[in-house]
Amino acid sequence: MKGMMYILGAMMVGTMATHAQTNGQIVEYRSGGVTMKGYLAYNETLPMQRPGVLVVHEWWGLNDYAKSRADELARLGYVALAVDMYGDGTNVATQAEAKALASPLREDRGLMRERIHAALTFLKKQPLVDPQQIAAIGYCFGGTVALELARSGADVAGVVSFHGNLDTPEPTASSNIQARVLVLHGADDSFVPMQQVVDFQNEMRQSGADWQMNIYGDAVHSFTNPNNGTNKSSGVAYNEKAAKRSWEAMKSFLTELFGQPHAYVSRDYSPLRHVYVPSDTEP
Repeated sequence: MKGMMYILGAMMVGTMATHAQTNGQIVEYRSGGVTMKGYLAYNETLPMQRPGVLVVHEWWGLNDYAKSRADELARLGYVALAVDMYGDGTNVATQAEAKALASPLREDRGLMRERIHAALTFLKKQPLVDPQQIAAIGYCFGGTVALELARSGADVAGVVSFHGNLDTPEPTASSNIQARVLVLHGADDSFVPMQQVVDFQNEMRQSGADWQMNIYGDAVHSFTNPNNGTNKSSGVAYNEKAAKRSWEAMKSFLTELFGQPHAYVSRDYSPLRHVYVPSDTEP
């Protein structure tokens, strides 16, 4: 099967064509006895090792939106693994289902860290990945996971949280942080109280970490996902300016970490077409 040579230490269970020379494949790895099904995206025209980026999904699970972000990173020249945090590639459509899946991990940060570390270990083993050049990004629930990866002291160059929760039951764990930290936050995010923002900033100051926070005006929770519509009354809405600005901030951050990527960009490429649309909003 085309691209099989790039998968190491896992069973390839499916292949998905993305666009042009960018490949995306469903891959299996294990975490604590649970089979995880992630989505690995890369540009097959680039023969050299390159930085790898973990992409952690919203609380809906590993859906097409998370995969589209991995595709976009692959098109920029990275190898991206859209992580499975729930097992079996699970994704759901209702708020109740999402809460039932996300809450156990939010309440057990040890389990959350175990799951993301399993994904990190898998990504580092990929032949196209430079294991010394790894970053992680995450959206909403995934932003929380990315920050917990940093707090765990993982050997990653940087982490990025897009409108993620900033709280942690172990604020003193931030003294373990080796990674640079970038938080991209909506100024009007009602799901992340201002006190949580202040507490996070104090946590970072005390940790001595290399951190930065961008706050986007007129942006509420989950401002990067166009499937959320633009009605802010629910507290969850897309903000085009904030979405574009935050993505550019992430790109600059990754360039700061790894240097200029080997980009392959098609002018008609749109990673946000035909993406998964959840039926409820995410708190």
